[in-house]
Amino acid sequence: MVHTLFYRFGIALFIGVLVGLQREADADKGTDRSRKMFAGVRTFALLGLAGCTAAFVADQLGLPWAFIGIILPLGALITAAYTITALRGSVGMTTEVAAVIVLLAGALCFWDQIALAVALGVVTTALLSFKLELHGFAERLTHEDIVATLKFAIITAIILPVLPNESFGPPPFDVLNPYNIWLMVVLISGISFLGYVLIKLVGSRQGIGLTGLLGGLVSSTAVTLSFSQRSQKEEQLAKPFALAILIAWTIMFGRVLVEVAVTNLPLLGVVWLPITMAGLAGLAYGVYLYFAPRSPEAGGVAVSNPFELGPAITFGLLYGLILLVARAAQFYFGDAGVYLSSILSGLADVDAITLSLAELSSSGNLEPATAARAIVLATMSNTVVKGGIVLSGGSAALRRAVLPGFLLILATGTALAFVV
Repeated sequence: MVHTLFYRFGIALFIGVLVGLQREADADKGTDRSRKMFAGVRTFALLGLAGCTAAFVADQLGLPWAFIGIILPLGALITAAYTITALRGSVGMTTEVAAVIVLLAGALCFWDQIALAVALGVVTTALLSFKLELHGFAERLTHEDIVATLKFAIITAIILPVLPNESFGPPPFDVLNPYNIWLMVVLISGISFLGYVLIKLVGSRQGIGLTGLLGGLVSSTAVTLSFSQRSQKEEQLAKPFALAILIAWTIMFGRVLVEVAVTNLPLLGVVWLPITMAGLAGLAYGVYLYFAPRSPEAGGVAVSNPFELGPAITFGLLYGLILLVARAAQFYFGDAGVYLSSILSGLADVDAITLSLAELSSSGNLEPATAARAIVLATMSNTVVKGGIVLSGGSAALRRAVLPGFLLILATGTALAFVV
């Protein structure tokens, strides 16, 4: 018990030191230290210990109000510190709020909520450290971005819980579950939104390779189309453009693995080898392009907010349609029908067919090996479409740069598709 108690106090001390070090380091970069902060590493460390001590005393006395009685004076001191700094012209209260969080995190440590307390400390430190990046992100957001995200959040929060979580009709209509369909829309939009946020954070012109990496999280097809078109006017950047395109394609394979892992983890054990090897083949060629002589010029790609309602609803309808078609193909034509529907569906969207096949396999309507092969074929079909975009719309130099990687990915994925 004694060791456990000291451990909890030690974690509270660590959280305070962590946040305090960040605040003090940040203040040292300012021109007026006294105006920038009211507490440094020692004060934050003591606040963490104070929160843990307050919870300990309340527990020993059996009086929850004792905790409030200790916390309130400390809160008053924090309020007084804010008042003084505000009178000096600094109206920001980030440090004061961080102090309150450290105080409460210390109490959580005593209550044996160690994981939550540490998470709060780390997140708080990260938010304090990423001040410039977060402000830059906010400046890059448009009014349309905010409205689109709010619309999507409202629709999801209100509609998703009331959607029927059941299937309707006999096979092949037994796979149409409204709740699951919209849940998949949320999943895909969330993955895409992560890339969109990262692009907003670092800017869309921080290097062609980085743009390909982040753009691939949103849409590898958009990256391919954008750089193929640009290569016609900027042919000297063919290798950097090819690198960005290959990186975006590689990210697509990573997206597929994440989607399968989230929706049907056992299927991941079957499909991971061909998908991973196809991705590694593209990555290996990307490494070659990276070390090849190339221009360091930056380049951006236009991407839209994935939380726009129109595209989200369109994806939901497409996912439901592909789910129905894949189930009907399997029901009436067996595995051959599944493979054909996967190839055709992959021409339009690899996410929808991946989720559909994972769902069919999870529900027992499709063998895992068949689902895995079909997913690989869908990714190869989608790669063919993007390769076609480069070959038909890119400059001659871009076609020469991309073609070896394109053929390597196709050969690897197709060869391993029927190994699973």
